[in-house]
Amino acid sequence: MSDTGRQNTVVTVISRIQDRPAGKEACLVVIYGLDLGKKYHIDQPSLILGRSSKADIQIDQESVSRNHCKIISTGGSILLRDLGSTNGTYVNDELVDEYVLRDGDFIKVGRSIFKFLSGNNIETAYHEEIYRLTTVDGLTQVYNKRYFLETLEREIGRAQRYRRDLSLILFDIDHFKDINDSFGHLAGDHVLKQLASALRGRIRREDMLSRYGGEEFAIILPEIDHANARRFAEKIRRLVEGTSFRFEGTEVPVTISVGIAAMPAELQSPTDFVQLADDNLYKAKLSGRNCIAG
Repeated sequence: MSDTGRQNTVVTVISRIQDRPAGKEACLVVIYGLDLGKKYHIDQPSLILGRSSKADIQIDQESVSRNHCKIISTGGSILLRDLGSTNGTYVNDELVDEYVLRDGDFIKVGRSIFKFLSGNNIETAYHEEIYRLTTVDGLTQVYNKRYFLETLEREIGRAQRYRRDLSLILFDIDHFKDINDSFGHLAGDHVLKQLASALRGRIRREDMLSRYGGEEFAIILPEIDHANARRFAEKIRRLVEGTSFRFEGTEVPVTISVGIAAMPAELQSPTDFVQLADDNLYKAKLSGRNCIAG
């Protein structure tokens, strides 16, 4: 299936009258895709989002239709309306035809994600969102690489100071390029998001899951020794293998390869620790993938 092969029935989401926003100041903020952090004020009766150079908000991606969707301000509420796009318009991961937007909604057009902000003080909300983007990956909603490296450095210092265990897991999706080539990049994005969501509920509060880059993820495991890190790594490997990943009704096979590292007694930098886990991740791939190493 390609990015241009959507065949699902369009779902229309109708809001109850009392749930509708007051239609005060509103804007869209790019939280994933090109122009990350850019703000678009909704200060005219309608805005077209699409690939066309004439669109009010241009999204230059193959998976985006020339005129993909429209934002309509009625004075009392703000509507999002799909314009018969090939790949559909999503709000909070639901395919929509027409939808009354509420503060905090996530809008996905092609591979870009916008956050809808509205209310009396959207400037404050906007700056809070920009700050959040320094720590969180917009697609998967887990921590990003920058915050991961900062946290790892702190945890290494704490482990060395109090002589406690610390383990690190790196894993990536096997043959992810094949997923993108066979099912389309929209399916690849969906897999990344579903994977992160599945794992978020399986880690302890003190652990940290992050998107390290592309299809690669990392988990910091404070006060976990090597043996327990291996057991946890095998648990998440089996979880992913047993999870049904579906995109627009099509099953997408997903497995992961996992590299494990326990913090050595002599460690010079967080980069060295990551390299240990990454070396073991490479060994897992050489061993046939869908396995753990380290």
